[in-house]
Amino acid sequence: MPIPDTWKKSSFSGGGQGDACVEVADLHAHIAIRDSKTPARATLTFPPGAFTPFIEALKRADPAL
Repeated sequence: MPIPDTWKKSSFSGGGQGDACVEVADLHAHIAIRDSKTPARATLTFPPGAFTPFIEALKRADPAL
Protein backbone atom coordinates (compact mmCIF):
# COMPACT_ATOMS: atom_id res chain seq x y z
CA MET A 1 0.00 0.00 0.00
CA PRO A 2 1.39 3.45 -0.85
CA ILE A 3 2.50 5.73 1.97
CA PRO A 4 0.62 9.03 1.91
CA ASP A 5 2.71 12.16 1.55
CA THR A 6 -0.11 14.64 2.21
CA TRP A 7 -1.87 14.47 5.54
CA LYS A 8 -4.66 16.85 6.56
CA LYS A 9 -5.44 17.59 10.19
CA SER A 10 -9.06 16.98 11.13
CA SER A 11 -11.12 20.09 11.79
CA PHE A 12 -12.54 18.23 14.81
CA SER A 13 -9.14 17.68 16.43
CA GLY A 14 -9.95 19.35 19.70
CA GLY A 15 -9.22 22.82 20.92
CA GLY A 16 -6.76 24.28 23.34
CA GLN A 17 -3.36 22.69 22.95
CA GLY A 18 -4.48 20.53 20.03
CA ASP A 19 -3.65 17.36 21.92
CA ALA A 20 -6.49 15.31 20.42
CA CYS A 21 -5.46 15.50 16.78
CA VAL A 22 -5.97 13.03 14.00
CA GLU A 23 -4.77 13.37 10.44
CA VAL A 24 -6.41 11.98 7.31
CA ALA A 25 -4.90 11.13 3.92
CA ASP A 26 -6.70 10.13 0.73
CA LEU A 27 -4.87 7.27 -0.99
CA HIS A 28 -7.54 6.97 -3.74
CA ALA A 29 -8.14 3.28 -3.05
CA HIS A 30 -8.08 3.78 0.75
CA ILE A 31 -8.52 6.47 3.39
CA ALA A 32 -5.74 6.54 6.01
CA ILE A 33 -5.92 8.04 9.50
CA ARG A 34 -3.21 8.46 12.15
CA ASP A 35 -2.53 10.16 15.46
CA SER A 36 -0.68 13.40 14.72
CA LYS A 37 1.23 13.18 18.02
CA THR A 38 2.82 9.89 16.98
CA PRO A 39 2.83 9.85 13.16
CA ALA A 40 5.40 7.06 12.89
CA ARG A 41 3.16 4.63 14.76
CA ALA A 42 0.26 2.63 13.37
CA THR A 43 -1.94 4.02 10.62
CA LEU A 44 -5.48 2.79 10.09
CA THR A 45 -6.66 2.39 6.51
CA PHE A 46 -10.18 1.91 5.20
CA PRO A 47 -11.69 1.34 1.77
CA PRO A 48 -13.66 4.50 0.95
CA GLY A 49 -16.99 2.73 1.47
CA ALA A 50 -16.06 1.70 5.02
CA PHE A 51 -14.68 5.06 6.18
CA THR A 52 -18.02 6.85 6.50
CA PRO A 53 -19.65 4.04 8.54
CA PHE A 54 -16.56 4.04 10.80
CA ILE A 55 -16.92 7.80 11.45
CA GLU A 56 -20.67 7.44 12.01
CA ALA A 57 -20.04 4.68 14.58
CA LEU A 58 -17.59 6.96 16.40
CA LYS A 59 -20.20 9.71 16.49
CA ARG A 60 -22.76 7.32 17.97
CA ALA A 61 -20.25 6.26 20.65
CA ASP A 62 -19.39 9.90 21.50
CA PRO A 63 -22.18 12.35 20.58
CA ALA A 64 -19.77 15.27 21.18
CA LEU A 65 -18.01 14.41 17.89
